[in-house]
Amino acid sequence: TTCASTSGYMHEYDNRYLWMSLKRIIGSHFANYREAWEANRLIAKGKIHPTLSKVYSLEDTGQAAFDVHRNLHQGKVGVLCLAPEEGLGVRDEELRAQHIDAINRFRNI
Repeated sequence: TTCASTSGYMHEYDNRYLWMSLKRIIGSHFANYREAWEANRLIAKGKIHPTLSKVYSLEDTGQAAFDVHRNLHQGKVGVLCLAPEEGLGVRDEELRAQHIDAINRFRNI
C-alpha cells in the first residue's frame, strides 16, 4: 500500500509477485487539502479529539508495532522520534489544557 507517495514517488517491486497474484498495488491517501483543513478546524474547536492511549520511546518502536498489530491499544499510539519527552510539539498550551481529559481518555487502559 502506498500513501500518497509520502515515502517518495519511485516505487520498486518485484513484478513476479504481482504477476502471480501474490501481491497487489493499492493506492491510498488521507485527505485532500479542504478535508485536512476541516479536520484540523474540528480538532481546534474541540469537536473531535485525537485520543492517545500510549507513547513509546524510539527504542520501543517494535513493541508499539506489535501492540498495534495485536490490537492491544485504544485510540492512537505515538513514538517519540526526535523529542526526548511528550508535549514538546504543543503550540497552544491553553487549548490543549481545555481538552486534555478527552485526549488522554484511553491512557493506561
